[in-house]
Amino acid sequence: MVGMATYEKIKGLISLASNSPWAPTGYGMQANHLVDHFVRHGIRTAVLSNYGQEGHISEYRTKHGNAMHYPKGLTPYSEDVFTLYHNEHRKLAPELPHALMTLYDVWVYKKWKDTIPVISWVPLDHITLPPDVAEWLKRENVTPVAMAPHGQRQMAAAGIDSVYIPHAIDTNIFKKTPKVTLPDGSKMATREMLEIDEDTFLVTMVAANKANGLVHRKAYSENLTALAMFLTEYPNTHIYLHTDPAPFTGGFDLGVMLKSLGIPADKVTIANRDKLRIGYSQEDLAAIYTASDVLLAPSYGEGFGVPQIEAQAAGCRVIGSSWAAAPDLVAEDGWLVEGQPFWDQPQKAWFQIPHVPSIVKALEEAYKAERGFSATARKFALDFDVEKVWEESWMPFLKDYFAKA
Repeated sequence: MVGMATYEKIKGLISLASNSPWAPTGYGMQANHLVDHFVRHGIRTAVLSNYGQEGHISEYRTKHGNAMHYPKGLTPYSEDVFTLYHNEHRKLAPELPHALMTLYDVWVYKKWKDTIPVISWVPLDHITLPPDVAEWLKRENVTPVAMAPHGQRQMAAAGIDSVYIPHAIDTNIFKKTPKVTLPDGSKMATREMLEIDEDTFLVTMVAANKANGLVHRKAYSENLTALAMFLTEYPNTHIYLHTDPAPFTGGFDLGVMLKSLGIPADKVTIANRDKLRIGYSQEDLAAIYTASDVLLAPSYGEGFGVPQIEAQAAGCRVIGSSWAAAPDLVAEDGWLVEGQPFWDQPQKAWFQIPHVPSIVKALEEAYKAERGFSATARKFALDFDVEKVWEESWMPFLKDYFAKA
Protein backbone atom coordinates (compact mmCIF):
# COMPACT_ATOMS: atom_id res chain seq x y z
CA MET A 1 0.00 0.00 0.00
CA VAL A 2 1.36 3.43 -0.96
CA GLY A 3 2.49 5.42 2.03
CA MET A 4 2.40 2.49 4.47
CA ALA A 5 5.40 2.46 6.81
CA THR A 6 7.74 -0.51 6.69
CA TYR A 7 9.20 -1.93 9.89
CA GLU A 8 12.21 -4.08 10.58
CA LYS A 9 11.14 -7.69 11.05
CA ILE A 10 12.23 -9.92 13.93
CA LYS A 11 12.19 -13.67 13.40
CA GLY A 12 10.65 -15.15 16.53
CA LEU A 13 7.55 -16.34 18.37
CA ILE A 14 6.24 -15.04 21.70
CA SER A 15 3.35 -16.07 23.92
CA LEU A 16 2.64 -13.20 26.34
CA ALA A 17 1.20 -14.32 29.70
CA SER A 18 -0.50 -11.33 31.31
CA ASN A 19 -3.78 -9.44 31.51
CA SER A 20 -5.60 -9.24 28.19
CA PRO A 21 -4.41 -6.26 26.14
CA TRP A 22 -7.87 -4.70 26.23
CA ALA A 23 -8.13 -4.92 30.05
CA PRO A 24 -8.26 -1.44 31.69
CA THR A 25 -5.36 -2.29 34.04
CA GLY A 26 -1.70 -1.37 34.25
CA TYR A 27 -0.70 -4.80 32.98
CA GLY A 28 -3.34 -4.64 30.28
CA MET A 29 -2.00 -1.31 29.00
CA GLN A 30 1.57 -2.62 28.82
CA ALA A 31 0.36 -5.83 27.16
CA ASN A 32 -1.42 -3.69 24.57
CA HIS A 33 1.80 -1.83 23.75
CA LEU A 34 3.81 -5.04 23.55
CA VAL A 35 1.39 -7.00 21.38
CA ASP A 36 0.97 -4.09 18.97
CA HIS A 37 4.73 -3.77 18.54
CA PHE A 38 5.42 -7.51 18.42
CA VAL A 39 2.93 -7.90 15.57
CA ARG A 40 4.19 -4.74 13.87
CA HIS A 41 7.68 -6.21 13.68
CA GLY A 42 6.65 -9.62 12.44
CA ILE A 43 6.94 -11.60 15.68
CA ARG A 44 4.35 -14.38 15.71
CA THR A 45 2.36 -13.44 18.80
CA ALA A 46 -0.20 -14.99 21.13
CA VAL A 47 -1.78 -13.61 24.31
CA LEU A 48 -2.22 -16.01 27.23
CA SER A 49 -4.73 -14.20 29.43
CA ASN A 50 -4.84 -14.46 33.22
CA TYR A 51 -7.55 -11.77 33.30
CA GLY A 52 -9.83 -10.32 30.64
CA GLN A 53 -10.59 -13.35 28.42
CA GLU A 54 -12.58 -16.37 29.51
CA GLY A 55 -14.15 -19.41 27.92
CA HIS A 56 -13.01 -19.23 24.31
CA ILE A 57 -10.02 -18.82 22.00
CA SER A 58 -10.22 -15.79 19.74
CA GLU A 59 -7.95 -13.29 18.00
CA TYR A 60 -6.77 -9.97 19.33
CA ARG A 61 -6.76 -7.32 16.63
CA THR A 62 -4.02 -4.76 16.21
CA LYS A 63 -3.65 -2.23 13.43
CA HIS A 64 -0.76 -4.32 12.09
CA GLY A 65 -2.44 -7.73 12.19
CA ASN A 66 -3.95 -10.19 14.64
CA ALA A 67 -2.62 -12.28 17.52
CA MET A 68 -4.10 -15.46 18.96
CA HIS A 69 -5.88 -14.78 22.27
CA TYR A 70 -6.18 -17.68 24.72
CA PRO A 71 -8.47 -17.59 27.78
CA LYS A 72 -7.50 -17.78 31.43
CA GLY A 73 -7.16 -21.17 33.09
CA LEU A 74 -8.67 -22.75 36.19
CA THR A 75 -5.96 -21.83 38.68
CA PRO A 76 -5.95 -18.26 40.07
CA TYR A 77 -3.05 -17.12 37.87
CA SER A 78 -3.64 -19.45 34.89
CA GLU A 79 -0.25 -21.19 35.06
CA ASP A 80 -2.15 -24.47 34.51
CA VAL A 81 -2.63 -23.61 30.82
CA PHE A 82 0.35 -21.45 29.86
CA THR A 83 2.56 -24.29 28.62
CA LEU A 84 -0.36 -25.97 26.83
CA TYR A 85 -1.30 -22.79 24.99
CA HIS A 86 2.31 -21.89 24.20
CA ASN A 87 2.86 -25.32 22.65
CA GLU A 88 -0.35 -24.99 20.65
CA HIS A 89 0.82 -21.59 19.45
CA ARG A 90 4.19 -23.03 18.43
CA LYS A 91 2.52 -25.60 16.17
CA LEU A 92 1.77 -22.73 13.77
CA ALA A 93 5.50 -22.04 13.29
CA PRO A 94 7.65 -24.72 14.96
CA GLU A 95 10.77 -23.55 13.14
CA LEU A 96 10.85 -20.14 14.87
CA PRO A 97 12.93 -19.37 17.96
CA HIS A 98 10.45 -18.91 20.77
CA ALA A 99 9.77 -17.73 24.31
CA LEU A 100 6.89 -17.60 26.74
CA MET A 101 6.94 -14.10 28.25
CA THR A 102 5.45 -13.26 31.66
CA LEU A 103 4.24 -9.77 32.49
CA TYR A 104 3.05 -10.28 36.04
CA ASP A 105 4.28 -11.01 39.56
CA VAL A 106 6.38 -14.16 39.34
CA TRP A 107 6.01 -15.26 42.98
CA VAL A 108 2.60 -16.66 42.00
CA TYR A 109 4.14 -19.33 39.74
CA LYS A 110 5.01 -21.75 42.54
CA LYS A 111 3.56 -24.80 40.73
CA TRP A 112 4.96 -24.03 37.28
CA LYS A 113 7.84 -26.43 36.71
CA ASP A 114 8.23 -26.46 32.91
CA THR A 115 11.59 -25.72 31.34
CA ILE A 116 10.49 -23.94 28.15
CA PRO A 117 12.32 -20.62 27.48
CA VAL A 118 10.78 -17.81 29.55
CA ILE A 119 11.28 -14.04 29.50
CA SER A 120 10.02 -12.52 32.77
CA TRP A 121 9.38 -8.76 32.72
CA VAL A 122 9.21 -8.67 36.46
CA PRO A 123 7.94 -6.11 39.01
CA LEU A 124 10.03 -5.91 42.20
CA ASP A 125 8.05 -3.78 44.63
CA HIS A 126 9.68 -4.67 47.97
CA ILE A 127 12.84 -3.13 49.43
CA THR A 128 14.24 -6.65 49.80
CA LEU A 129 13.97 -9.45 47.24
CA PRO A 130 11.26 -12.00 48.12
CA PRO A 131 12.72 -15.56 48.20
CA ASP A 132 10.05 -16.99 45.87
CA VAL A 133 10.83 -14.27 43.32
CA ALA A 134 14.56 -14.93 43.55
CA GLU A 135 14.00 -18.66 43.11
CA TRP A 136 12.02 -18.10 39.91
CA LEU A 137 14.47 -15.60 38.44
CA LYS A 138 17.43 -17.91 39.07
CA ARG A 139 15.97 -20.70 36.93
CA GLU A 140 18.18 -21.55 33.96
CA ASN A 141 15.31 -21.21 31.50
CA VAL A 142 14.27 -17.72 32.73
CA THR A 143 15.64 -14.45 31.32
CA PRO A 144 14.79 -11.61 33.75
CA VAL A 145 13.88 -8.13 32.53
CA ALA A 146 13.69 -5.44 35.21
CA MET A 147 10.95 -2.78 34.99
CA ALA A 148 12.91 -0.25 37.02
CA PRO A 149 16.54 0.47 37.97
CA HIS A 150 15.65 -0.56 41.53
CA GLY A 151 14.69 -4.01 40.29
CA GLN A 152 17.89 -4.42 38.32
CA ARG A 153 19.99 -3.34 41.31
CA GLN A 154 18.10 -5.74 43.57
CA MET A 155 18.63 -8.65 41.20
CA ALA A 156 22.32 -7.80 40.74
CA ALA A 157 22.83 -7.87 44.51
CA ALA A 158 21.41 -11.42 44.48
CA GLY A 159 23.71 -12.49 41.64
CA ILE A 160 20.94 -12.44 39.02
CA ASP A 161 21.78 -10.97 35.61
CA SER A 162 19.04 -8.90 33.98
CA VAL A 163 18.35 -6.12 31.51
CA TYR A 164 16.39 -2.98 32.32
CA ILE A 165 13.40 -2.01 30.18
CA PRO A 166 10.86 0.39 31.72
CA HIS A 167 7.13 0.45 31.30
CA ALA A 168 6.00 2.90 28.66
CA ILE A 169 3.18 5.31 27.88
CA ASP A 170 1.99 7.09 24.77
CA THR A 171 3.09 10.68 25.34
CA ASN A 172 1.02 11.77 22.35
CA ILE A 173 -2.01 10.93 24.51
CA PHE A 174 -0.65 11.74 27.95
CA LYS A 175 0.10 15.41 27.44
CA LYS A 176 -1.37 18.77 28.46
CA THR A 177 -5.11 18.20 28.00
CA PRO A 178 -7.30 21.11 29.19
CA LYS A 179 -10.72 19.50 28.67
CA VAL A 180 -12.57 16.25 29.28
CA THR A 181 -15.12 14.73 26.94
CA LEU A 182 -18.73 14.70 28.17
CA PRO A 183 -21.22 11.87 27.41
CA ASP A 184 -22.72 13.90 24.53
CA GLY A 185 -19.28 14.29 22.93
CA SER A 186 -18.81 17.93 23.86
CA LYS A 187 -15.78 19.22 25.76
CA MET A 188 -15.60 20.93 29.14
CA ALA A 189 -12.73 22.28 31.21
CA THR A 190 -11.85 19.58 33.72
CA ARG A 191 -12.13 21.75 36.82
CA GLU A 192 -15.46 23.09 35.62
CA MET A 193 -16.69 19.51 35.27
CA LEU A 194 -15.41 18.71 38.77
CA GLU A 195 -16.92 21.99 40.07
CA ILE A 196 -13.56 23.10 41.49
CA ASP A 197 -12.35 26.66 41.02
CA GLU A 198 -8.92 27.51 39.67
CA ASP A 199 -7.57 28.73 43.03
CA THR A 200 -8.27 25.44 44.80
CA PHE A 201 -5.29 23.15 45.43
CA LEU A 202 -6.26 19.89 43.73
CA VAL A 203 -4.60 16.69 45.02
CA THR A 204 -5.22 13.58 42.92
CA MET A 205 -4.69 9.90 43.69
CA VAL A 206 -4.79 7.29 40.91
CA ALA A 207 -4.42 3.96 42.70
CA ALA A 208 -6.44 0.74 42.51
CA ASN A 209 -8.36 -0.07 45.68
CA LYS A 210 -7.23 -3.71 45.71
CA ALA A 211 -5.70 -5.43 48.72
CA ASN A 212 -5.75 -8.61 50.78
CA GLY A 213 -8.22 -7.14 53.25
CA LEU A 214 -5.54 -6.30 55.83
CA VAL A 215 -2.56 -4.71 54.05
CA HIS A 216 -3.09 -2.14 51.30
CA ARG A 217 0.03 -1.63 49.18
CA LYS A 218 -1.27 1.70 47.88
CA ALA A 219 -1.15 3.16 51.42
CA TYR A 220 -4.63 4.66 51.37
CA SER A 221 -4.78 4.86 55.18
CA GLU A 222 -1.50 6.77 55.40
CA ASN A 223 -2.21 9.06 52.44
CA LEU A 224 -5.73 9.94 53.53
CA THR A 225 -4.59 10.48 57.11
CA ALA A 226 -1.99 12.92 55.83
CA LEU A 227 -4.62 14.68 53.72
CA ALA A 228 -6.93 15.00 56.74
CA MET A 229 -4.11 16.65 58.70
CA PHE A 230 -3.19 18.85 55.74
CA LEU A 231 -6.77 20.04 55.27
CA THR A 232 -6.90 21.50 58.79
CA GLU A 233 -4.17 23.98 57.83
CA TYR A 234 -4.93 24.33 54.13
CA PRO A 235 -8.73 24.16 53.75
CA ASN A 236 -8.56 25.51 50.19
CA THR A 237 -7.79 21.98 49.04
CA HIS A 238 -9.80 19.37 47.16
CA ILE A 239 -9.10 15.64 46.82
CA TYR A 240 -9.84 13.60 43.69
CA LEU A 241 -9.70 9.80 44.04
CA HIS A 242 -9.54 7.92 40.77
CA THR A 243 -10.61 4.54 42.14
CA ASP A 244 -13.60 2.52 43.32
CA PRO A 245 -14.12 3.33 47.01
CA ALA A 246 -15.91 0.04 47.74
CA PRO A 247 -13.99 -3.02 49.05
CA PHE A 248 -15.10 -5.35 46.27
CA THR A 249 -11.60 -6.67 45.49
CA GLY A 250 -10.20 -6.96 48.98
CA GLY A 251 -9.56 -3.23 49.26
CA PHE A 252 -10.65 -0.87 52.00
CA ASP A 253 -14.01 0.86 52.38
CA LEU A 254 -12.70 4.31 51.53
CA GLY A 255 -16.04 5.98 52.31
CA VAL A 256 -15.86 4.73 55.88
CA MET A 257 -12.19 5.70 56.12
CA LEU A 258 -12.83 9.25 54.87
CA LYS A 259 -15.66 9.66 57.38
CA SER A 260 -13.55 8.32 60.24
CA LEU A 261 -10.84 10.84 59.40
CA GLY A 262 -13.33 13.70 59.43
CA ILE A 263 -12.67 14.68 55.83
CA PRO A 264 -15.76 16.63 54.69
CA ALA A 265 -17.66 15.06 51.80
CA ASP A 266 -17.55 18.34 49.87
CA LYS A 267 -13.74 18.19 49.89
CA VAL A 268 -13.62 14.88 47.99
CA THR A 269 -14.58 13.83 44.48
CA ILE A 270 -14.46 10.14 43.60
CA ALA A 271 -14.34 8.83 40.04
CA ASN A 272 -17.64 7.80 38.51
CA ARG A 273 -18.06 4.10 39.32
CA ASP A 274 -19.94 3.24 36.12
CA LYS A 275 -17.32 4.99 34.02
CA LEU A 276 -14.56 3.16 35.92
CA ARG A 277 -16.17 -0.17 35.06
CA ILE A 278 -16.47 0.75 31.40
CA GLY A 279 -13.03 2.35 31.43
CA TYR A 280 -12.03 6.01 31.44
CA SER A 281 -10.38 7.01 28.21
CA GLN A 282 -6.68 7.77 28.41
CA GLU A 283 -7.46 11.24 27.06
CA ASP A 284 -9.82 11.94 29.97
CA LEU A 285 -7.27 10.64 32.45
CA ALA A 286 -4.70 12.98 30.90
CA ALA A 287 -7.18 15.84 31.39
CA ILE A 288 -7.56 14.94 35.07
CA TYR A 289 -3.78 14.95 35.52
CA THR A 290 -3.55 18.30 33.72
CA ALA A 291 -6.10 19.86 36.06
CA SER A 292 -4.34 18.52 39.16
CA ASP A 293 -1.73 20.41 41.15
CA VAL A 294 -0.04 17.25 42.37
CA LEU A 295 -0.37 13.47 42.12
CA LEU A 296 -0.17 11.87 45.56
CA ALA A 297 1.45 8.46 45.04
CA PRO A 298 3.39 7.17 48.09
CA SER A 299 2.86 3.45 48.61
CA TYR A 300 4.36 0.48 50.45
CA GLY A 301 6.30 -0.34 47.29
CA GLU A 302 6.07 -0.10 43.50
CA GLY A 303 7.41 -2.43 40.83
CA PHE A 304 7.04 0.52 38.46
CA GLY A 305 4.20 3.00 39.02
CA VAL A 306 2.69 3.99 35.68
CA PRO A 307 0.46 6.84 37.04
CA GLN A 308 3.59 8.72 38.11
CA ILE A 309 4.81 8.83 34.52
CA GLU A 310 1.35 9.52 33.07
CA ALA A 311 0.86 12.49 35.39
CA GLN A 312 4.26 13.99 34.65
CA ALA A 313 3.73 13.58 30.91
CA ALA A 314 0.67 15.82 31.38
CA GLY A 315 2.79 18.32 33.32
CA CYS A 316 1.60 17.37 36.83
CA ARG A 317 4.20 17.10 39.59
CA VAL A 318 4.34 13.98 41.75
CA ILE A 319 4.76 13.07 45.41
CA GLY A 320 6.23 9.57 45.58
CA SER A 321 8.03 7.17 47.89
CA SER A 322 11.80 7.30 48.35
CA TRP A 323 12.16 3.51 47.97
CA ALA A 324 11.61 0.65 45.50
CA ALA A 325 10.89 1.83 41.93
CA ALA A 326 9.38 5.21 42.85
CA PRO A 327 12.44 7.49 43.24
CA ASP A 328 13.64 6.66 39.73
CA LEU A 329 10.26 7.78 38.39
CA VAL A 330 9.98 11.25 39.92
CA ALA A 331 11.43 14.31 38.18
CA GLU A 332 13.63 16.78 40.03
CA ASP A 333 10.70 19.12 40.72
CA GLY A 334 8.71 16.37 42.46
CA TRP A 335 8.83 15.27 46.10
CA LEU A 336 9.87 12.03 47.84
CA VAL A 337 8.60 10.99 51.26
CA GLU A 338 10.33 8.96 53.95
CA GLY A 339 9.08 5.74 55.49
CA GLN A 340 9.70 2.91 57.93
CA PRO A 341 10.12 -0.83 57.27
CA PHE A 342 7.11 -3.15 57.29
CA TRP A 343 7.45 -6.95 57.20
CA ASP A 344 5.41 -8.74 54.53
CA GLN A 345 5.10 -12.19 56.05
CA PRO A 346 3.46 -13.94 53.02
CA GLN A 347 6.38 -12.97 50.76
CA LYS A 348 9.04 -12.94 53.51
CA ALA A 349 10.37 -9.56 52.45
CA TRP A 350 10.23 -5.94 53.54
CA PHE A 351 7.88 -3.25 52.32
CA GLN A 352 8.10 0.28 53.66
CA ILE A 353 5.24 2.32 55.12
CA PRO A 354 5.08 6.01 54.09
CA HIS A 355 5.61 8.28 57.09
CA VAL A 356 2.48 10.42 57.54
CA PRO A 357 4.30 13.62 58.70
CA SER A 358 6.60 13.29 55.68
CA ILE A 359 3.57 13.12 53.37
CA VAL A 360 2.13 16.22 55.05
CA LYS A 361 5.43 18.06 54.58
CA ALA A 362 5.52 17.13 50.88
CA LEU A 363 1.94 18.36 50.44
CA GLU A 364 2.86 21.66 52.10
CA GLU A 365 5.84 22.09 49.77
CA ALA A 366 3.67 21.29 46.77
CA TYR A 367 1.04 23.78 47.96
CA LYS A 368 3.64 26.56 48.22
CA ALA A 369 5.40 25.69 44.95
CA GLU A 370 4.64 27.22 41.58
CA ARG A 371 1.54 25.58 40.15
CA GLY A 372 0.50 24.81 36.63
CA PHE A 373 2.12 22.85 33.83
CA SER A 374 5.61 21.58 34.66
CA ALA A 375 7.90 21.48 31.64
CA THR A 376 10.47 19.68 33.82
CA ALA A 377 8.05 16.87 34.59
CA ARG A 378 7.00 16.60 30.95
CA LYS A 379 10.60 16.42 29.72
CA PHE A 380 11.36 13.71 32.27
CA ALA A 381 8.36 11.62 31.21
CA LEU A 382 9.31 11.72 27.54
CA ASP A 383 12.05 9.18 28.27
CA PHE A 384 9.25 6.66 28.86
CA ASP A 385 7.48 7.23 25.56
CA VAL A 386 6.41 3.92 24.05
CA GLU A 387 8.26 4.40 20.75
CA LYS A 388 11.46 5.50 22.48
CA VAL A 389 11.38 2.51 24.85
CA TRP A 390 10.64 0.14 21.97
CA GLU A 391 13.40 1.38 19.67
CA GLU A 392 16.09 1.85 22.32
CA SER A 393 15.34 -1.13 24.56
CA TRP A 394 12.95 -3.79 23.29
CA MET A 395 14.26 -3.99 19.72
CA PRO A 396 17.90 -4.59 20.69
CA PHE A 397 16.92 -7.03 23.43
CA LEU A 398 14.59 -9.13 21.27
CA LYS A 399 16.93 -9.24 18.28
CA ASP A 400 19.73 -10.45 20.52
CA TYR A 401 17.51 -12.93 22.39
CA PHE A 402 16.15 -14.63 19.29
CA ALA A 403 19.54 -14.60 17.55
CA LYS A 404 20.94 -16.66 20.44
CA ALA A 405 17.91 -18.97 20.78
